[in-house]
Amino acid sequence: MSSELKYAVFGSGSWATAIVKMICENSDQIGWYVRKQQTIDHIVSEEHNPSYLSSVELNTNQLSLNTDINKVAEAADVLIFAIPSAFIESELQNLTLDISSKIIISAVKGIIPESGLLVGEHIHENYGVDLNNVVVLSGPCHAEEVALERLSYLTIACADLDIASVIAEQFSSNYIRTNVNDDVVGAEYAAMLKNIYAIAAGMAHGLGYGDNFQSVLLSNATREMKRFIKKAHKMKRNINETVYLGDLLVTCYSLFSRNRMFGNMIGKGYTVKSAQMEMSMIAEGYYASKSAHQINKSKEKPAQTPIIDTVYEILYMHKNPKKAFKKLTEKLS
Repeated sequence: MSSELKYAVFGSGSWATAIVKMICENSDQIGWYVRKQQTIDHIVSEEHNPSYLSSVELNTNQLSLNTDINKVAEAADVLIFAIPSAFIESELQNLTLDISSKIIISAVKGIIPESGLLVGEHIHENYGVDLNNVVVLSGPCHAEEVALERLSYLTIACADLDIASVIAEQFSSNYIRTNVNDDVVGAEYAAMLKNIYAIAAGMAHGLGYGDNFQSVLLSNATREMKRFIKKAHKMKRNINETVYLGDLLVTCYSLFSRNRMFGNMIGKGYTVKSAQMEMSMIAEGYYASKSAHQINKSKEKPAQTPIIDTVYEILYMHKNPKKAFKKLTEKLS
């Protein structure tokens, strides 16, 4: 496979901006789909994203910015979607171009609510993309640390390891190390689930639980993640690898974690709506908790997922966080 592939990024949030920064390290020209012309005008004139990771200096000579999703997709071989899961389908509906021959990278970290499918599965079923051409971009890696060029690790998951290796090379730099993995479904589920567990960790902190409980919570979350993914896609995997456990830990502990921040607010007494209004960024775990709960319950023999169930009950069934966590503590070991 040629390493001279043309890349395009779809989305303009912090993770999309971080991806643009990483790709620009090894590419002279990349496409960038940004929904608002006002944002493009600001990027062109000020050389940074006005709303996200504004400290990242962007060389606009490397960027082909456009509000037309079809024009951006047409000019690229590799399409990287970094749009929040709640909004990606509405954006994809504007895509009239045949993308079946493209390589698709999911950097979404969530389930598409309309279909209940992982992004890779959704694009395969609805846009005819071969599953061997579906790639998952996973962590452990926070956009904010990419902006600061702190050493970070990415996992590139693809059934075709040759494609994974080419993509990994594109992302590698002096501050980005990359690993490749063929567990596409597991990596994408892990990226979704860790956001739910980060909300749980935030709730626990907001409720006043200490580090001792957090360690027990995350130990249980690791085993729960393993059970859930095994039910969804059975294959040999080591849950202690960085794509699973590493990403889980950084999302649950980091001060940059928007999901932990969201959970912390809920634990302190905010309503879901008030917490969402106060945050300028989307907490993917809010949507993921509902999707994961529904997916698990649809199984003939659901996995034991007390943490996911507790987060779902608090966020969607309006259960009292203090009482719900008290019940949860009795189920952990």
